[in-house]
Order: sequence, then C-alpha cells, then structure tokens
Amino acid sequence: MTVVGALGLGAMGGPIAGHIRRAGFDVRCLDIDPEATRPLAALGARVCDSPAELAAGTDVCLVCLRGDEDVLEACLPDGGLLAFLKPGSVLVVCSSVRPETCRTLAGAANAVEVLDAALTGGVRGAEAGEINLLVGGDEEPLRRARPVFDAFCSAVHHLGELGYGQVGKTVNNLIHWAQIAAIAEALSLGSRLGVPPELMRPALAAGPTDSRTLREIELMRLTWYVKDIDNARRMARAAGTPLPLTDEVRRLMDHITVPGIAALLEEGRPIDLPARE
Repeated sequence: MTVVGALGLGAMGGPIAGHIRRAGFDVRCLDIDPEATRPLAALGARVCDSPAELAAGTDVCLVCLRGDEDVLEACLPDGGLLAFLKPGSVLVVCSSVRPETCRTLAGAANAVEVLDAALTGGVRGAEAGEINLLVGGDEEPLRRARPVFDAFCSAVHHLGELGYGQVGKTVNNLIHWAQIAAIAEALSLGSRLGVPPELMRPALAAGPTDSRTLREIELMRLTWYVKDIDNARRMARAAGTPLPLTDEVRRLMDHITVPGIAALLEEGRPIDLPARE
C-alpha cells in the first residue's frame, strides 16, 4: 500500500488528506495545531509528532503550507522532510510558491523526486475532492503519485518541467482576481442604470460572459489576492514583463469585500470603486 504523508492540514490540506485516507491510503499527518489532526485521526490516519516520523516510510508526501519560507523551512535537509524521506519517494509541493522554491528543493533532494502540484478550485474544491491540479516535474514521479492525486482531484494537468505548476497557478490567479474586479464593477454599473444583479447575473451567465466566478462570486472568500498578486509581480519582474491590468486589479481589490459583494447581489447596492488617480 502506498504510504502518504500530509504536512499542513489547514483549509486545503485537511480536506485533501481526508479524501486520500477515505480512498484507502495509509496516511500520516502533521500540523502545528493539534486540533487540525483530529478529523484525520478519526479516519484512521496516523498523527505524527515530527518531520522525521512523518517522512519515515512515506512514498508520497504532500506539503500544504502557507508560502515559500514555510515550505523551505519544513522541507530542506537541515531537519526538514528531505533529511528523512527515503530514496525514490516523491515530495509534492501543493503550496502556492515561486518556481525557484521548487527548484531549490529539487537541488537539495538527492534521491527524492520533487513535484510542484498547484491547487486550483479553492476551499470548496478541496472539500468536494474536485481540485484542478497543475503539475510541474518529471513524468515518472507524476505517474507514481497519480493514484494519490486522483483521490482529491477532478483533473490533473502536467504543464511541463518543475516550477511550471506554479506558473499555471499564477496565471490562474491573475484571471480569477481580474474577473472578480470586472464583475463587481459591471454589476454595480448595471444596478446604477436600473437593472438589479438578480436579473443581470443570470442573463450574463446564459451568454458568452458566463464563468464560474460570475455564478459563484458570493461564495468566494476574497482572501489571498495580496499574496497571489505579489507572487505574480515578482515572477513578472524576473521575466521582464509588465502587468498593467494586474496592477489596476490590485488597487481595486482593496475596495471589494465579501460584505460588499453580498450587498450588491442581495440589495442591488453598488460597490464604490475609486477612479484611477
């Protein structure tokens, strides 16, 4: 039986590890919050006390932590997972990090394979087991990890070499936040001109402007736009590419909130977005 490690059991990592366990895998889990491990323990997962215990005997180890620094600290050989994972095992970076972070891990991995497997679909996708996974890395470790991915994914896309999964996630995020800003502005204009969102939105969803974001915007938490856009800006600077639309979206997102979206959709109250100075 494939032994799967899960480091980080937050809003995404916890549900994902649960799906893997329910699919019949031997799961070992670790989180700094003991409460986060309780649902996994109830499913029969083994709760570990250290990276060494988590990694020992693990075939595929998923890392779902907050960002680059956390991932590097948890994984690098100086006391991290790479010091304890067995040769031939697969370390899977599910966190949203920069491509160079994945390559740093691969450079320190010796006989351990590294994949970056960026998660798209949000918390609801993780809870439903319908993550759209964007993978970078070699085909052979992907083949070995694929049965684990199938336990929590609706689709798995291999985008190329290590780091390209994170490129895919960044592109996905730029479209996501731009859509939210455009929908908020457009529905607010329609409401000011007399057509309430309760009539406008289904009309738009029946035509070429349909999107999951349009249909489900009230369910979105609007949490990570600062981190997502900052990551995109760093990557764009390295590529020598300006992001003029993204810069404007970043400015507007400071004024788009979950309560504001609710008031727009439920009461037709427009969101006041400031003009560009």
